Amino acid sequence: MLSVIVDCAIYRDGRRTDGPADFSEALDEARAEGHSFLWIGLHEPTESEFALVTAEFGLHPLAVEDALAAHQRPKLEVYDDSLFLVLKPVEYDEDADTVATGELMVFVGDSFVVTVRHGRGNPLTQVRHRLEADPEVLQHGPTAVMYAVSDAVVDTYIDVAAELQVDLEELEAEVFAPAGGDTKRMAGRIYAFKRQVVEFRRATGPLAEPMSRLASAGLPYVRSASQPFFRDVSDHLTRANDYVEGLDRLLSDILSAHLAQTGVRQNDDMRKISAWAAMAAVPTMVAGIYGMNFEHMPELQYPWSYPAVILLMAGLVFWLHRMFKHRGWL
Repeated sequence: MLSVIVDCAIYRDGRRTDGPADFSEALDEARAEGHSFLWIGLHEPTESEFALVTAEFGLHPLAVEDALAAHQRPKLEVYDDSLFLVLKPVEYDEDADTVATGELMVFVGDSFVVTVRHGRGNPLTQVRHRLEADPEVLQHGPTAVMYAVSDAVVDTYIDVAAELQVDLEELEAEVFAPAGGDTKRMAGRIYAFKRQVVEFRRATGPLAEPMSRLASAGLPYVRSASQPFFRDVSDHLTRANDYVEGLDRLLSDILSAHLAQTGVRQNDDMRKISAWAAMAAVPTMVAGIYGMNFEHMPELQYPWSYPAVILLMAGLVFWLHRMFKHRGWL
């Protein structure tokens, strides 16, 4: 068996059973029984490693190319022998307060499910254990696996959105704090946060159309009894998208408010500089006039001229200071 295979099992009447060690034989056995299916999970297979799986399950080459290359948008493709669903799980790193995305591809056929995982975010282990504990759900066949995987990924979206909401509220409090914080650092944090929300949006937004199609009739390998469950996933996804839209709008508002605050502070600084420059200009002008070495200048022969000019300069500066203070420039 390939080393990239994380798990491989046959499910009969919703219960996991021991089957052949070779997955090719296991698939033949599941197809021969009719009421069984094979679920095989792979992690980042190479082209050569995936070649045997492709040949045995009859997967479409375009879907195989997407599963190997990764970096796909969430989508649903319908082929003759299988359905191909691309999901982007997300994971919240509490230490770094960042969001990381992975990729999860699900192939569903008549008697098999193939899941291919890339990157971070792995809900498959928990999904498999939860399904194995509920045989009634697994009795619905491969469609039940696709539903459970989609449901787990979308539920994670809501959890991550809640974590981002908490971080955004903390960021908002810092932006509107009286001190205002370091302008360059704060702008960088807001921009980095917006990048995370955009990345999150790339995972949730495009998935709406595939979930809507799975909830409607007419798709092969999707039982009509499973459509209400996919509608429930679609409803949860709509809520997650609403969260993301709200985060994005609030971030834009916070960034606009931060830039406005920065502009106001810069105007205040310019007014203070202008006020101090005006106060410095008055004594400079008077001293400059009386510092010229002309023989005939008024009041040079009077003994009180020097203190009178000093008092005049001090009085003018004091008057300017009071005026600027009254107008809020200082």
